[in-house]
Amino acid sequence: MLEAVWIAFAFSLGLLVRAVGLPPLVGYLAAGFAISGLEYYTTLPEHGDEVISHLAHLGVLLLLFTVGLKLRVRNLVQPEVIGGGLLHFVASVALLTPGIYLLLDITAYEALLLGVALSFSSTVLAAKVLDSKRELRAFHGRVAIGILVIQDLLALLVISVAGGTSPSVWALLVFALPLVRPLLFKLLDVCGHDELMVLLGLLLALVIGGLGFEALGLSSELGALAFGVLLAKHKRATELSNSLWSIKEVFLVGFFLQIGMSGLPGMDALILAGAATLALPLKGLLFFVLLIVFKLRARSAFLTSLALTNYSEFGLIVAAIILPQWLVPLALTVAVSFVVSAPLNRIAHPFYERLANKLLGFERNLHHPDQQPISLGEAEVLIFGMGRTGTAAYEQLKDKVPGLIALDSDPGKVDRHRREGRSVLFADAEDQVFWQGLKMDSVRAVILSMSDIEAKMIAVKQLRQRGFTGFIASHTLFQDEADKINAAGADETYLTMSEAGVGLAEHVQEEVYSRSLADG
Repeated sequence: MLEAVWIAFAFSLGLLVRAVGLPPLVGYLAAGFAISGLEYYTTLPEHGDEVISHLAHLGVLLLLFTVGLKLRVRNLVQPEVIGGGLLHFVASVALLTPGIYLLLDITAYEALLLGVALSFSSTVLAAKVLDSKRELRAFHGRVAIGILVIQDLLALLVISVAGGTSPSVWALLVFALPLVRPLLFKLLDVCGHDELMVLLGLLLALVIGGLGFEALGLSSELGALAFGVLLAKHKRATELSNSLWSIKEVFLVGFFLQIGMSGLPGMDALILAGAATLALPLKGLLFFVLLIVFKLRARSAFLTSLALTNYSEFGLIVAAIILPQWLVPLALTVAVSFVVSAPLNRIAHPFYERLANKLLGFERNLHHPDQQPISLGEAEVLIFGMGRTGTAAYEQLKDKVPGLIALDSDPGKVDRHRREGRSVLFADAEDQVFWQGLKMDSVRAVILSMSDIEAKMIAVKQLRQRGFTGFIASHTLFQDEADKINAAGADETYLTMSEAGVGLAEHVQEEVYSRSLADG
């Protein structure tokens, strides 16, 4: 019955913090600490903590697998990713180690390992936050995930060296994984759209990727990520990711509960967590400076840095293997960083808008890898977002509107549409600088087909503030979101599923009418 209490705690506190505008995961962390605090008054089920730990591990593997489905290998081989990740690791360890040594009564070696553990950022939190805002494939999202992959590889190296372990000689087989990609593509093709596709995802993430890599002496997390990357170029990769979404979310509740249930903190834990929390802004500032050095614009550098301003669950893995006596202090530190980072990332775009005038002064006066257009030429209709809805709108209008252009924040998606002959440019509707320099004198109508409501509302407000008096149409799934978009200044907001039903009914009506005429 106590499992029901755990679920009730998680649900109640998740609902409570969501009501005050915080992500539910903050409530899950609090529930974990509450369960840990009540341990004296309750008897935990036999192996109950092991069950939670196992579910947490499955959640992490599924999350990394879905991240891999949206990752492109070429995104990792970028100066800002490799250089930013490595330089931040070296600088963080160099700055944190002396401070930890002076603050706590420990050896220099322990201080070094704690500095290494705190130099990493949370893959789970960053991926979850970016995924919830549909920003994994945005420029800043790709840079953030790329840096996290570099950090995770460094963490695996540290664990191997400090823990005295080494991969099996069979680990070299990993380099042959690209050879099995055609087979994986074929399997995904023949699985259909139902439970077989879900089972294939679970098989690859948990069994072949997770257990398979562990058997080779490698990290199961790396295995799940690797198999996701192998499928990333498949046309149904997004569908597979969506089909695993609810399973992943349920298991991840176990991950956040596990952090809170690591134990109640002592004085050393409180000191470490307090000092590390105070150092969080420095961690984010270091990321921002490095990314500016690597030619990113202020906005991309800021959003990437904010996503990485937290401490990593990999620090707990490092502690469990080589610093078990510091597991609870690090768990508290990671939990507190989540509580600070998650709400800030929730308001990342409005936060940047408030600081934009100050941050823009740090940009380097050169070509940026995330440069955006300043003129739309003679375009008369503009489409924001080239997912399924945006692409369908484009195809419907391309032969009827002489000046048609589309924008999307995913460079990979932009390249794909260009190869297919569509006029699509890279741009982010939530970027203030994009709006400041944009020339759109010929545009008469705008279609907003992005998935994020916040992006739509920012786009509508920016258009109206610029004096745009043309027609603005949007789409959404929910009536309350439609009301907000219209209140921001849109002319029409269509409920996607309702409009699909109306369109289907009209098509049937026309077909019935035409057949009736044919029959006399």
